Amino acid sequence: MSPPSPHEVRQRAVDEHAPGASGSLPLSLTVNGEHRRLDLDSRVTLLDALREHLHLTGTKKGCDHGHCGACTVLVNGIRINACLSLAAMHDGDAVTTIEGLGRPDQLHPMQAAFIAHDAFQCGYCTPGQICSAVAVLAEIRAGVPSHATGDLMAPMTLDNGELRERMSGNICRCGAYSNIADAVADVAGRP
Repeated sequence: MSPPSPHEVRQRAVDEHAPGASGSLPLSLTVNGEHRRLDLDSRVTLLDALREHLHLTGTKKGCDHGHCGACTVLVNGIRINACLSLAAMHDGDAVTTIEGLGRPDQLHPMQAAFIAHDAFQCGYCTPGQICSAVAVLAEIRAGVPSHATGDLMAPMTLDNGELRERMSGNICRCGAYSNIADAVADVAGRP
């Protein structure tokens, strides 16, 4: 048996990387309100799908282990660490990244509050912090308890302990925590 020709080797490589080829999955997402179709390797994380395939680089790759929260996005309104989730798990889901929350000429209230309260320094964690903060307020409105919630029967409130517990999955290496807390409290309407 003779070795394959260079043409056969190239064709085999093309066939292996064609959409729908072995290991590649068709995927449909609504990202920031826009319907997107992708063919991805089944091992691609949601974070890499957003950054490398859809070129939405606002979501940051920090630790790539789910420890820092820099990759926080909203999936169907719930915050997740995109580095820990395979893109294939989200077929049909709605994903909101920092780019989908607001535009430079029309900021989301949380984005505006982060600017007003100087709630960032280097800015690397800021997209994840903002997405997480938006989700925190939605959780409070929905009555979802946290580990810091004292009375599960009382109306949910956003006190300092509750806020810090809920935001604890988002690390700011610059230490802008007090300003981040002030920004979130401002949007929540808490003094």
